[in-house]
Amino acid sequence: MSHWTLDDVPWQAFDPKQVDPETVRIVKAAGLVEFNGHEYVRYLCNVFADDPEFREEAEQWGREEVQHGEALGRWAALAEPSFDFHKAFRRFVEGYKLQTEVTASVRGSRAGELIARCIVETGTSSYYTALAEATQEPVLKDICRKIAADELRHYKLFYARLKRYLDRENLNSWGRLRIAIGRIAESEDDELAYAYYAANAAEGEAYDRKRWNRAYVSRAYAIYREHHVERGMAMVFKAAGLTPNTWLNRIAVKFAWTTMRRRVKRLQAAELQAA
Repeated sequence: MSHWTLDDVPWQAFDPKQVDPETVRIVKAAGLVEFNGHEYVRYLCNVFADDPEFREEAEQWGREEVQHGEALGRWAALAEPSFDFHKAFRRFVEGYKLQTEVTASVRGSRAGELIARCIVETGTSSYYTALAEATQEPVLKDICRKIAADELRHYKLFYARLKRYLDRENLNSWGRLRIAIGRIAESEDDELAYAYYAANAAEGEAYDRKRWNRAYVSRAYAIYREHHVERGMAMVFKAAGLTPNTWLNRIAVKFAWTTMRRRVKRLQAAELQAA
């Protein structure tokens, strides 16, 4: 069972005076991606077809992801009453398709798939923690704290299953690191850019990947602080088979944080020019 339901969210505490319109835009996009969690369940159940225990865990994980989308979508409708979450979701899934009808992981092995899932949960846990700290709106803060806790628990679920598959599959340290780095690089693929477009673009407006990716990243990355990157990097190191809290980890944190800040400034400047 999920640790919380929509009824546990203090909706009556919503404070429109504390709503940041730019935050609303990224919350709407996040809600669409989370609400599409059932598609990832289909994919994982195909990849792990002969592992009924994990399939059951994946199905529960998917239900919780969908609930995250419901909570974020409901909050977005409070913050922006004209927003139609389900209409935006239809727009999203009509334009962005996941390849779910497969029988093997796109990562080359089941262990590789679980590493990739750990990286995703690292990103979402860090993101919602950062968003909870950045917003002053009490209901969104509560929702994001709940989601961040779920995503950390999901990371632990996938990591525990990863350890079992590492014992069965011959995936060496370099292979683990390569998959982790590859999945991090995919964090700016079409999914989030298209979700941002589907949630925020005017009716009939065409999708321009460069424009909408810039719009999303410039806002989403701006909420992070260095301690969020530090926590996330430790989780990445663990999933990749490296030791956290070492000199290498500290260098990686500094590099990631510096790169992120420079990228945000560059993209924000580009946004101003395009306005």
